[in-house]
Amino acid sequence: MNDQLPENLICWQQLERTATDVFTLFGYQEIRLPLVEKTELFARSIGQATDIVEKEMYTFQDRNGDQLSLRPEGTAGIVRAMLQHGMLHNAIQRVWYSGPMFRHERPQKGRYRQFHQIGVEAYGMAEADLDVEIISLTWQLWKQLGLTEVTLEINTLGTASSRKLYRSALVDYYQSHQDSLDQDSLRRLQKNPLRILDSKNETVIELNINAPDMLDYLDDESRDHFQRVQQLLDKLGISYIRNPKLVRGLDYYSRTVFEWTTDKLGAQSAICGGGRYDDLVEKLGGKPAPAAGFAIGMERLIELMKIEQLCQPEKRQDIYIVQTSDTAFELGSTLAMELRDAGFSVTANVGDTSFKSQLKKANRCNARLALIIGDDELQTSTISVKKLDDGEQFSVSRDNLLAEASKYLAITE
Repeated sequence: MNDQLPENLICWQQLERTATDVFTLFGYQEIRLPLVEKTELFARSIGQATDIVEKEMYTFQDRNGDQLSLRPEGTAGIVRAMLQHGMLHNAIQRVWYSGPMFRHERPQKGRYRQFHQIGVEAYGMAEADLDVEIISLTWQLWKQLGLTEVTLEINTLGTASSRKLYRSALVDYYQSHQDSLDQDSLRRLQKNPLRILDSKNETVIELNINAPDMLDYLDDESRDHFQRVQQLLDKLGISYIRNPKLVRGLDYYSRTVFEWTTDKLGAQSAICGGGRYDDLVEKLGGKPAPAAGFAIGMERLIELMKIEQLCQPEKRQDIYIVQTSDTAFELGSTLAMELRDAGFSVTANVGDTSFKSQLKKANRCNARLALIIGDDELQTSTISVKKLDDGEQFSVSRDNLLAEASKYLAITE
């Protein structure tokens, strides 16, 4: 778990604004979901044999005896919502979401037990065109953010029948090399051998170099689908590499899978991952409905933005009001309201502090102007204006304040 303090949120807000704009350009609408779902939902969707369900979910029993879990990812909850509200009946849906997820993992840089994702989901379209749409959406987001140090990796997992053949070939291969498998891979060999391809064990990584390739077990429809994806990516000028070991960590994926990776974040190289999950809606009790989507790890992406120096500087405070008496405070409050109505950011001093102390506060909050209201200003119906960048100070009439402040702030913007 980690706190996000105000100075850290500038980059977060930049990412959220940019992502919202890009999602809207592609016709996606926001959906908001609860943090807590029934545990069964994740066991059925993600896979009972996955690390997430077996080791990482925060699960508890409520007072009614229901088994509940903090959501470890977003897709299962969205499918549940789509089915519950009848949103998939002869309909195409494009939605996006964001928010915290929870996994009891080993904390490390860019990876926390409470982490944040932002992603999209699309339902009702089986064509490869949709796969490319969501990949191109991420590509557009990277361009808008200014990211350059990212690589697109793609693969196909085929249909259920293709994976059955491939699974059998993998089992035969790994059983003939059991001496090279670590305990985690031996366990996966019985439950989900495809996950061995994603092993981080050095010996298993070496063994995987000569493992069977999914392409050799694809049915014609899956092969055509994947070829279409590659053709469209080539047409759009989106560079990619095919990673035959890319399987993703959730059991519900089928056909196209992809990740955007970087070499700037150490072992945690993936900042975004997704693909197709055409069987998931039916698996969760609905009628068959093709689907695809992705999720972005926000902490990792923001870390990369900082490395590439893409976080925009904090917007400066426009005005700080220095006021030295109760009467001055009354006038200052009125001026602050008028200036905020005009669109300026204003902080008014609160409390009985000295003139010198208030000017220090004005500099600490990085304001561009200090408006000073003291006894002299009250008697003459003027406001003293101090430019905090160069120290120049002058007086303006109360009636001309807005015009003079607007003129200076427009010049220094």
